[in-house]
Amino acid sequence: MLNNSGWHVNHKRVERIWRREGLTVPRKQSRKGRLWLNDGSCVRLRPERPNHVWSYDFVQERTHDGRVYRTLNIIDEFTKEALVIRVKRRLNSVDVVDALTDLFILRGPPECIRSDNGAEFIAKKVRAWIGAVGAKTAFIAPGSPWENGYCESFNARFRDEMLNGEVLYSLREDQVLIERWRRHYNTIRPHSSLGYRPPAPESIVPIDQRPAMH
Repeated sequence: MLNNSGWHVNHKRVERIWRREGLTVPRKQSRKGRLWLNDGSCVRLRPERPNHVWSYDFVQERTHDGRVYRTLNIIDEFTKEALVIRVKRRLNSVDVVDALTDLFILRGPPECIRSDNGAEFIAKKVRAWIGAVGAKTAFIAPGSPWENGYCESFNARFRDEMLNGEVLYSLREDQVLIERWRRHYNTIRPHSSLGYRPPAPESIVPIDQRPAMH
């Protein structure tokens, strides 16, 4: 991000400043073999292209007054793009359907949607509606969050980079700042798995290169 902003600095200097300021990064976790069978075949659906697999999950937090609010996070597992973060005091299966409907109108339905086994996700209404639009559901095994690793990873970054760094006083403030963070995450924040590029970088076409209007 420093290089993209025009700062030409050596990574070792950045690391020294990082340590001096007491900043930390998550510890590397050992690989888990639970996703693989003995013959090496994979038991988890892996994304192969944009709009192939979406995943979604809830995150719970509190405003400054102690009141609980929840976010519904929906991501594209292949592009790593945060498609939407819905913020409300309470979220249920109706909100899941509503959020997915908006995305389906904009992007079309994905081939598969992955989620945990929470009541909001396994509700008959949600499953029936997802099937009706031509998508498939993929529920992870109970007590196995690593099977939804893409969304779990996003949730951790969302909490570290946004929720833990802001004192939020109202639901409306939550919604505005979280949406601003989501746009930054998609268009500016570099991702190591994408070659240190953002999931959906903004492109600006110079006015003299735009097609003429007739």
